[in-house]
Amino acid sequence: MAVIVALGAFLMTLAGGWAAQRVTDRRHLVLGLAGGLMLGVVGLDLLPEAMHAAGAEVFGVPLALLLFVGGFLAAHCGERVLAVRQASHGGVNGDGTPDHAERVPQVGLAAAAAMVGHSLADGVALGAAFQVGGGMGVAVALAVITHDFADGFNTYTLTRLYGNARRKALLMLFADAVAPVVGAASTLLFTIPEEPLGAYLGFFGGVLLYLAAAEILPEAHHKHPALSTLMCTVGGVAGIWLVVGLAE
Repeated sequence: MAVIVALGAFLMTLAGGWAAQRVTDRRHLVLGLAGGLMLGVVGLDLLPEAMHAAGAEVFGVPLALLLFVGGFLAAHCGERVLAVRQASHGGVNGDGTPDHAERVPQVGLAAAAAMVGHSLADGVALGAAFQVGGGMGVAVALAVITHDFADGFNTYTLTRLYGNARRKALLMLFADAVAPVVGAASTLLFTIPEEPLGAYLGFFGGVLLYLAAAEILPEAHHKHPALSTLMCTVGGVAGIWLVVGLAE
């Protein structure tokens, strides 16, 4: 049953990527919505789940929060390292300073790969929920299938935002769509312990928050500081809140 439900997540992920492609003439709205969806997923879905699963504390701070901050810093440091490396290969301004306006494609691919990992964890969670019982499985299925639309949307948008070719974006989208099916199928063989899964979600949440706050939202509002862009961002957060509420 978990694998069958995961096929629904597969289709929803592809639908999200298709939607991201179709609205290229409203790019600022796409980015505003993507930023809101990512903020909602991090604050209302990933972080609460990570804190619940990885309950241990390190020097008085929950492990999930430490890894959340670590993920944020890792994303920041990784982007800076790639930007400096690109600058050393000619990506500089006329005054010799690094050209930060030029996106680093590897950052987009790494972010999309993290989305694939998140979708894989979704599939594992789906399979584990059905192992617990049908009611739990239905609740998790609702959350996974609904927010996988946002995952597909964000995966395609992130890959393209950093200058990657459309072919690469489609490959990452397909990988993100297949991931929950693979994750659900894996639970027929073994189950990932709760604490390592929670730790991963905390770290991944920090990475997503950095990308949303430092990259996607500034890009969305830089050239189009319109109310419609802001409303898309707020709508994205509200949509994830609705999904989480319905799942509960």
